[in-house]
Amino acid sequence: MAPTRTPVLLDATSLPPNKGGVARYIAGLLRGLTEQGTSIDVVVKATDLPWLAAQAPHHHYVAAPRLVGVRPLRLLWEQIGLPLVARRRRVRVIHSPHYTFSLLAGRHSIVTVHDATFFSSPHEHSFLKRTFFTTWIRLGRRMAAGTVAPSRATASEIAHFAGPPSGPVTVALHGVDPAVFGPPTAAATAAFARDHGLDPQLGWIAFLGTVEPRKSVPALVEAHERLRAGSPDVPPLLVAGGLGWDALARERLEAAGDVEGAPLRHLGYLPLDHLSAFLGGATVVVYPSTGEGFGLPVLEAMSCGAAVLTTRRLALPEVGGDAVAYCEPEVGSITEVLGRLLDDPEGRQDLARAAGRRAREFTWGHCAEAHLSAYSDVSSVTRR
Repeated sequence: MAPTRTPVLLDATSLPPNKGGVARYIAGLLRGLTEQGTSIDVVVKATDLPWLAAQAPHHHYVAAPRLVGVRPLRLLWEQIGLPLVARRRRVRVIHSPHYTFSLLAGRHSIVTVHDATFFSSPHEHSFLKRTFFTTWIRLGRRMAAGTVAPSRATASEIAHFAGPPSGPVTVALHGVDPAVFGPPTAAATAAFARDHGLDPQLGWIAFLGTVEPRKSVPALVEAHERLRAGSPDVPPLLVAGGLGWDALARERLEAAGDVEGAPLRHLGYLPLDHLSAFLGGATVVVYPSTGEGFGLPVLEAMSCGAAVLTTRRLALPEVGGDAVAYCEPEVGSITEVLGRLLDDPEGRQDLARAAGRRAREFTWGHCAEAHLSAYSDVSSVTRR
């Protein structure tokens, strides 16, 4: 049966080139809406349309004008062009999935706010980025018809820092696609190790994410060095993801490069279909963040059957529960807990099994249900 069209327009023009983060959220949400028997309209850059339509084919796609490929022009188009697309498509709700939205269409808009660390940890963001996002979060609270947050912790942080909302706040926990992030086969893990010149017997320690100050990558690197100083059998540390604005981490990773046999390697962006082997084949996946709005890399690693070490900051315990190990995001604690995990293969197996079970609770279908409730709330208001 074909999905039933719901008069909602999702603005997917903010998809990042690497198809990480917000791209996985948008694609997962659209697949979840299909599972719920719903289709919506989606406006997307022409260059991203084939990728997104392949991820979630049962929706109605509109190509945005070429100018949206330039970020300042995209933001301008969002203010003027997006409401015009909404009017042409005869929708009642516009979903802006990445902080910014059309001020002209605020009373018809739902805005997703992914995290509030721009308020709670301002020193971990550049002045320009902090100012931009705190301004838009405050505007969304005052002018948008509704807000979506990916965790209870984020909803609480936004309320604390940005004041009372003008409309309802919906908590929609992210999901994970087990077809992409599932336990890898032994052959897939062996192939990943072979392709990257790794010793499959020794294994590797994995970090996945954009390297920015709140990820505590320099602390992880130093903890790893301390462990290797005590034992040469400690697996190499592999960092996958883009180099952000953590100057110290960037310096260390650029110096390390991607050299086979090195104890520290920066792999850069990995293809999506390699992430299961990278995460699920790792001895331990470490994500020592000082705060996350949700923590999708942790959930993806859990879904791949990995033993995960993270922190109890903000939303991460909502994701990990008792199926991950915890440390503080500082050198001594990472060294201590990671060392214990490396010395305890049975404990790692127990964590991996628990992680797989817990990850199955997070589905894009459940995420889509929460969004549909938010859409309905706004739609009912706009009809009055």
